[in-house]
Amino acid sequence: MHNIHIAGTGLWYPEEKISNEELVNTYNTYVEKFNTENKSKINDGSVVPMEYSSVEFIEKASGIKSRHVVDKEGILDINRMMPRVQNELEGRMSAHVEAGIKASLDAMKQANVTPDQIDGVIVGTSHSARNYPAIAIEIQNELNIKGYAYDMLVGCSSTTFAINNAFSDIASGLAETILVVNPEINTPGVDFTRRDNHFIFGDGCAASVIQKNSKSQKAFKILDRKLYTQFSNNIRSNFSYLNRAAVDRVNEDKLMFNQNGRGVFKDVCPLVASLIKEQLNKNNILPNQISKFWLHQANGKMIRLITSKILGTDDFPDNISPMPIAQFGNLASVGSLFAFNLNNDLKKGDKGVICSFGAGYSVCSIIVEKI
Repeated sequence: MHNIHIAGTGLWYPEEKISNEELVNTYNTYVEKFNTENKSKINDGSVVPMEYSSVEFIEKASGIKSRHVVDKEGILDINRMMPRVQNELEGRMSAHVEAGIKASLDAMKQANVTPDQIDGVIVGTSHSARNYPAIAIEIQNELNIKGYAYDMLVGCSSTTFAINNAFSDIASGLAETILVVNPEINTPGVDFTRRDNHFIFGDGCAASVIQKNSKSQKAFKILDRKLYTQFSNNIRSNFSYLNRAAVDRVNEDKLMFNQNGRGVFKDVCPLVASLIKEQLNKNNILPNQISKFWLHQANGKMIRLITSKILGTDDFPDNISPMPIAQFGNLASVGSLFAFNLNNDLKKGDKGVICSFGAGYSVCSIIVEKI
């Protein structure tokens, strides 16, 4: 069996950045406007007044301090409260493709590979830009890569599931080198007028080169993969092409991202911790032999709790489970790869776990070793 590696990774994120203070100021201005305009209805009980947000609430609930976004002005405009983006039209490069190319070029440079060495492109994302043609095929075309390309969606596990697919394609002999791209343009799907959601997401993209027998100085050998899914409605989006023909019309905001945060926390933390512990045990690896846990960047408390359950103690250094969520917010499926890319200075033989989890529920955990 040939060794299969994560040969290199790359990141992209927008230059524009919104602090918690800026976000709260806009949100609270919107709340004040709403409550004033609906004062009589609020007084007679027919309308529920909106609650104010605060920096303290956001940081305590999530650990997020800022987020990078594709359009700051639109999000902070109380008459809009969403980013300004363009439709996916023929002759116009997709925003997902633009982000994907930038991250891909960094990953290819780190892996020391050129387009002619790549056999396939897999795009994994929780927010598809369009149904077809595949974003992966457009990226393949723009980078002049031969072979095949396809898109896949597995919620916030899309990045690790895509890496898993790349591994399987290489192990089967179908390919030797695959480019995995994970664009997450999240903010167009966020209802910035909802107190529980308005602070969660940022925008970004990651890419990775998965390669047989890589010679890259940045390479990590993939030791094992473990995947698991379990149906749940606690994280859901109902937006699709079916909505235009639906006879039971609902407000568009109701169709976008929605989650039962407490339910997710209660279900997912023990599920992920148990899965990783079982995976380590199967591979005869003790939890304290893992140098880094690069976990999905959903929530700071979740990351700490899952890590503590795996290690059997809550007394561990912060750098064991890096948290770029503080700077970038929740980046959906690419959070774990942001954590990996920004904090992977391991020595030869050191091991780590890359794990994404989210809607579905879906979990994919990958054990890697620095070569």
